[in-house]
Amino acid sequence: MKILLIATNRHGRLMSRMDAHPLPIGLAYVAGHLDPERHTVKVMDLMFADDYLAEVAATVNQFQPDLVGVSLRNLDNNSYIDNQWALPTTKEVISLVRKNSPATIVCGGPAFSILPKECFSFVEPDLGIAGDGGETFAEFADRLDSGQPYHDITGLVYKKDGEIVLNGGRCASTFGKPPRFEDLEMDKYRQAGFGIGVLTKLTSFNYIGAGKGDNGDHEEESAWRVFRPIEEVVKEVKDMEQRFDIKKVFFIDNGFNIPMDHAKSFCKALIDADLGVHWNTCLSPQDCDLELVQLMKKAGCALVLMTGLGGDSDEGVPLGENLERLRQVCQTCEEGDLHYSISQSFGDPGETAESVEEKLDFLRSIKPALANLRVGVRMLPGSDIAAQAVEDGLISDESDLIKPTFYVEESVKGWIVDHLQAEASKNPRWNVF
Repeated sequence: MKILLIATNRHGRLMSRMDAHPLPIGLAYVAGHLDPERHTVKVMDLMFADDYLAEVAATVNQFQPDLVGVSLRNLDNNSYIDNQWALPTTKEVISLVRKNSPATIVCGGPAFSILPKECFSFVEPDLGIAGDGGETFAEFADRLDSGQPYHDITGLVYKKDGEIVLNGGRCASTFGKPPRFEDLEMDKYRQAGFGIGVLTKLTSFNYIGAGKGDNGDHEEESAWRVFRPIEEVVKEVKDMEQRFDIKKVFFIDNGFNIPMDHAKSFCKALIDADLGVHWNTCLSPQDCDLELVQLMKKAGCALVLMTGLGGDSDEGVPLGENLERLRQVCQTCEEGDLHYSISQSFGDPGETAESVEEKLDFLRSIKPALANLRVGVRMLPGSDIAAQAVEDGLISDESDLIKPTFYVEESVKGWIVDHLQAEASKNPRWNVF
């Protein structure tokens, strides 16, 4: 069977003057799980396309696929100031494929998995897959090719009797097969910001707050839906370096330092492998000591990304205490000469003029390579803020969150953007989103 996979993301992640284009790693893993002896696979990435609709039409007409998988990476660009909604592009692509081909169209991807029924309703594919779709899409393709029934597959989204059905929750993947990069523009991605993505671990779909346990314990396996073996990740990096001359990677990890023993073992394995690559990753703003920072630096880490903390009303933790905890992590990075960026939100529930200034004073006291000042909180389903927004009548229900929807505390909403932009104008390393 001929299978065309399309990555529809065209949004770079703007960081200061650097446009960091994320490679469609999820779709590459899906391609890697398909049986090459059974299927002819082509991957199409729209990130660098000049006229993406014309290129989609030309590719579909030339390749004549039997099955088309469409990946929806982001719901939007997460910017309150310059908001860009991603779903219309995916809807355009699906409509164009349908116009030019009788192929079965399946939509999936990280954004689709957040609100699978709502995304399905908007972009209108034939079927959808919610979750980590490597093995599941491959199984679906094999069944479709053999004419076998497939509606029992976990994570499948489809219409039945006029209603949209999500079968059995989200599917899972072990990411046990290497991603397929052959059809991607690796030369361009090598020059596009933070480096080629390599998956290490991902937070569980139903787990919020990974890493809050004592001494860095994160309720170990329950916190992660993906936790790849260290040797497997190192082997993948080595293979990428040899095949594509990759010198910079981004370790996809919700909290590289959680648990800390695992992070140190991973760094030691990278040092022993002597790969000669530079890498970046996300650091959880807690449970980080100087030994780990020094190991990360020695292992080739060039930059870590951190998210700023606010006060936690549920646990009674005041803002100042959380900022002090974060300041200690920042200072540890500075002591170990490890560059870091920080993303601090403004306008969360309970924000006041005083808490805004407290956050700004905190940012002035540290030395990040880059500070992103984010206006509001992009609401996601299942969050406390989304539930509060429904209760307050700001949204009718969580299905509204398919569109860019931000919570900004009413007491600061009228002036927060102008104030942050004025402060950022005094510091060239500060950016307001």
